[in-house]
Amino acid sequence: VHAGTLLAVIVYFWRDLWEMTLGAFGIFTGRRNPSQRLILCLAIATVPVVLAGYFGIHYIKDVLRSVEVIAWTTLIFGILLWIVDRLCMTVRRLEHMSYAGALLVGLSQVLALVPGTSRSGITMSAARALGFERTEAARFSMLLAIPAILATGAGVALDLADGQAAIIAGDALMAAGLSAVAAFVSIWFMMALLRRTSMTPFVIYRLALGIVLLWLAYA
Repeated sequence: VHAGTLLAVIVYFWRDLWEMTLGAFGIFTGRRNPSQRLILCLAIATVPVVLAGYFGIHYIKDVLRSVEVIAWTTLIFGILLWIVDRLCMTVRRLEHMSYAGALLVGLSQVLALVPGTSRSGITMSAARALGFERTEAARFSMLLAIPAILATGAGVALDLADGQAAIIAGDALMAAGLSAVAAFVSIWFMMALLRRTSMTPFVIYRLALGIVLLWLAYA
């Protein structure tokens, strides 16, 4: 399923990825360009979640995966998204991303290991808190998903290396294909919406979902 999501992100943001690829080759020719800085920012932002996931994933899976936790994180981080989107400036673009800012977004991504937090939601909240435009915050969040999903996929691949991969191959491919279509439509819709309005529709969704989950957990 994560592989399908990864494919959708790559297809939608292919221009950014192509420019970063060309920028990476520019390192060997000594040419400086904004794409090289973006690559470094994404690398810096990825390190915290890789370390936290490696050392703490078993604790998170065993202790924090409950309806109560998901309900409260959905509500709390939905409210946080609304606050930063309403109060923070909207003046910065990705070329203004500093290494310190990238590290801050990366540290926020660690919170996404807690179920219900939403990786895209918390990283966009951090980027908005730094003053980035909504579409730019979403763009950085989506590009940051690529190394995060690759790391997750590598872990799953190792788990399947014991011979189960052949057994679930057909179902896995179907799930990946459906995930790719759903993710691409979702990304397209989100980016189109953020060009026209605020984060409020997503906040309303999170609040509604959080209330329903609280009712299921405590009623």
